[in-house]
Amino acid sequence: MALRQLFQLSSLFGSAVRVTLRRNIGISAVLFNRAKELDPVQKLFVDKIREYTSKSRTVGGVVDAGPSYQKNMTEEIGKLQRLYGSGDMTKFPDFKFPEPKLEEVAK
Repeated sequence: MALRQLFQLSSLFGSAVRVTLRRNIGISAVLFNRAKELDPVQKLFVDKIREYTSKSRTVGGVVDAGPSYQKNMTEEIGKLQRLYGSGDMTKFPDFKFPEPKLEEVAK
């Protein structure tokens, strides 16, 4: 009887250990890949992302946008202002929800 309970506990413990090891190996594989040097395609991709990020910070908008993009953008903003009124159409609207007035109901 005690031997059977010992086997059941060991199988339960073994399955828990297997799941834990599988998860830890999956996480450690990602960490080991970060430590290694990237392959050339990944390196090129990451370099382009970093270059785009640095350009977008200096420009403050869309990178490499020509005058036709700016012209279209001002035309579309003008259309929106005519339809929905004036205001800054480039920022997200600020919503304000007033607190409802609650009335007590007599029983």
